Amino acid sequence: MAGGKEIRSKIKSVQNTRKITKAMEMVAASKMRKAQERMRAARPYSEKIRRLAAHLAAANVTEYRHPFLGKKGAPEHKRVGLVVVTTDKGLCGGLNTNVLRMALNAVRKWEAEGATDIRATCIGNKGLGFMQRLGANVISHAVHLGDTPHLDKLIGPIKVMIDAFQNGELDVVYLAYTRFINTMRQEPVLEQLLPLTGERLGTPEGSWDYLYEPEAKVVIDELLTRYVEALIYQAVAENMASEQSARMVAMKAATDNAGTVIKELQLVYNKARQASITKEISEIVGGAAAIAG
Repeated sequence: MAGGKEIRSKIKSVQNTRKITKAMEMVAASKMRKAQERMRAARPYSEKIRRLAAHLAAANVTEYRHPFLGKKGAPEHKRVGLVVVTTDKGLCGGLNTNVLRMALNAVRKWEAEGATDIRATCIGNKGLGFMQRLGANVISHAVHLGDTPHLDKLIGPIKVMIDAFQNGELDVVYLAYTRFINTMRQEPVLEQLLPLTGERLGTPEGSWDYLYEPEAKVVIDELLTRYVEALIYQAVAENMASEQSARMVAMKAATDNAGTVIKELQLVYNKARQASITKEISEIVGGAAAIAG
């Protein structure tokens, strides 16, 4: 059995760890509320621009069809783009592991189906490191985003992927991120970003016709580009809210586990101390008996 001094040292170490995890839990809880507010504030804009894009896609514009809308039928998967949204930091449970496992399975599936060109855009340090270790073709990335998503930091890396699709270098682009459900549940999602699908756009309630000024191409190009940017921003906002929620839960579990370990170590320490006292008493009694005899 370990000595009392060694056990006390272990107890002190675990107590210090518990203080750190408790502080991180409280910080994550504060950031989580702010991240959830930003995520919910972005949803009305995303929903409104989605409706506009749905009406545009269903409108009778015969002279121009945007490349984002693609061709009828399922797209090919020979040349695939993948946008992976992860966190910059760890200590958030299985959040990154789940979404990266989903992305890896998708890449293996596309390769098995005969994909010849798979390109990746990574948002977040964890995803970038994973894709580089995997040997993937990372064409752009954005890291060190902080606690607040900024569209100006995202536009550059995303534009590289969007331009590749518009130029015909890619057949389809997917987006992998973690969707926020509630504080205790976050869901990894892999969905088609481009070409825009009817499932993504939704079915408009009625068919609208538009008058375009100056022309249909200028308006539709600008609107659909903004729509894709809104999708990316919303995904990053959802991922950040999920990150803080997962970190709070993970740090709370670590704090609770540290408390359990401290109790166990204190029990061991008390047993060791009791054994030491019993031994000393036995030695005293034995010595006294020897002197008396």
